[in-house]
Amino acid sequence: MRFSRRRGSLSAVAATLAGVLALATACGGNDNKKNNAGASKAPEKVTLTVDIFGEFGYDQLYKQYMAAHPNVTIKQRKVSSLDDYKPRIQQWIGTGSGAGDVVALEEGILPLYMQQANKFVNLFDYGGRSLQNNFLPWKWQAGLTPNGQQLLGLGTDIGPLAMCYRADLFKKAGLPSSRDEVSKLWPTWDAFLSTGQKFMSKVPKTKWLDGPTAVLRATMLQNAGAGPGYSYFDKSNNLVVETNPAVKQAFDTSLKFEQAKMTSDMAIFTPPWQTSLKRDTFAAIPCPSWMLGGIEQFSGSFGKGKWDVAGIPGGGGYWGGSWLAVPKQTKHPKEAAELAEFLTSSQGQVGAFKDKNTFPSSPQAEQDPAVSAAKSAYFNDAPTGQIFGSMASQVKPVYLGPKNEDVRAAVENVLIAVGQGKVKPADAWGKAVDAAKKAAR
Repeated sequence: MRFSRRRGSLSAVAATLAGVLALATACGGNDNKKNNAGASKAPEKVTLTVDIFGEFGYDQLYKQYMAAHPNVTIKQRKVSSLDDYKPRIQQWIGTGSGAGDVVALEEGILPLYMQQANKFVNLFDYGGRSLQNNFLPWKWQAGLTPNGQQLLGLGTDIGPLAMCYRADLFKKAGLPSSRDEVSKLWPTWDAFLSTGQKFMSKVPKTKWLDGPTAVLRATMLQNAGAGPGYSYFDKSNNLVVETNPAVKQAFDTSLKFEQAKMTSDMAIFTPPWQTSLKRDTFAAIPCPSWMLGGIEQFSGSFGKGKWDVAGIPGGGGYWGGSWLAVPKQTKHPKEAAELAEFLTSSQGQVGAFKDKNTFPSSPQAEQDPAVSAAKSAYFNDAPTGQIFGSMASQVKPVYLGPKNEDVRAAVENVLIAVGQGKVKPADAWGKAVDAAKKAAR
């Protein structure tokens, strides 16, 4: 699926980059060929467009990079949700026109573009082979084509899971509100549901959850990671909705909340969801690290100090994370690859985490005190570095097929329809299977 403060460590990065640029100028690099009169030619002015969704935490990094590269101007195009981003990137890559010089590929859509690797620059051609140790092994491997011959993307964040909750509303309901005590309330998802029922009996005008989608995604990846290592599709890209117990278990868990009318039936990052964060609409939401940035942005001053972060039921798990890739349609592949490398460097990932809580895929960044000892003032001084760091060590990557996002959206829509009274709970699983089959065609 990510906020802005000036960082001392990034200033050091900028100084280093500036020094590299000055050295290149002094040595008469390719971008500074001397003319017949012996004068140096200024580097070509380059504008690089970066396409992202959600909150990646790059605003300050862009400023640092442009300060060190005066010839480069960076323009960011951002949409709030992955579901809005997906059709745009599909059109741009499919038609060979319109994509940015650097594009974000979320884990759910990355497999689709691995099948279209010929439409992306091979980052091995721009020094990518030397970067392997900068990333967790599974994150690096996922950015490679199956034959290992092309580095299609460089990893950004991973999404270790926790539970965000409204501490003020918990107090109102007579429940424990400190994060350690709250974590003990729900060792399992059934215990989480029971806690929600107690909450709503005391605060009936506030739903327990925003909607079924966050629970479905969280439990799906937890179950799949602990089980077969895949969800809607097996590793041969066969649809296995009906035969993979991880899918049915996650669906049944999510359905319980819909049957009990404990959710607001909203999808994350949609306009209603954004607006709801300025009200007492719901009390809890499964939140990967990057979700904190969205909550802070859309809840604003209303939610500061009211939200806190506790452990996730079931322990462990992740949700989300992306890679940066360079489409071949770019006119500046070298410069785009260099920008992608900077943004995904350990220093870049530390900066992104500071701004938007996007937890690093770089082991070096994870060990940086700015990450490991981080606390969030917005989330009641929650030790986010410690909370998400402990979860990150338990992440077990799950294989997602090329049509994962289409199937995922179709299944989620059935659950939302249950909450809206459009589908009977007894019919929900059958309709979800049918919807998945149709979406997978």
